[in-house]
Amino acid sequence: MAVIPYTSKGVSLLARLMRAEAEGDGRLGMLMVGNTGVNRVKGDCIDFTEIDSIRQMVFQSPGGFEATQKGYFYQRAREKDKRLARRVINGERFHPATNSLWFFKPPGNCPAQWFGQWNAGRYKSHCFYDPLQSACPKVY
Repeated sequence: MAVIPYTSKGVSLLARLMRAEAEGDGRLGMLMVGNTGVNRVKGDCIDFTEIDSIRQMVFQSPGGFEATQKGYFYQRAREKDKRLARRVINGERFHPATNSLWFFKPPGNCPAQWFGQWNAGRYKSHCFYDPLQSACPKVY
């Protein structure tokens, strides 16, 4: 059962975002990026209080995703990527992105904090950051 509202266009958008942000990290890396996006929609906290759809999450500005500014994002969504997007929309969660609202790809080690948020862990090239549970209970 879906944990956030979605449309077929939203599934495609999320699939495109996951691919553009993390294809180099494989399926699991893409799923973790998807977790972060889903958490932003369901969280209703911190920088994401006005986000209630996949479209709003993907194109949030400021604070959105760098991939939306690159041509690779605008390729058509592949079926295999849409299947991954549906998995996270339906509530599958993957550590260290289980509760994450942010991620980035540092040139070296993951900083312990990023913009005041704590590092939850790294998967391949991306570091994932969680809010405090008290600040954002809906992602926990």
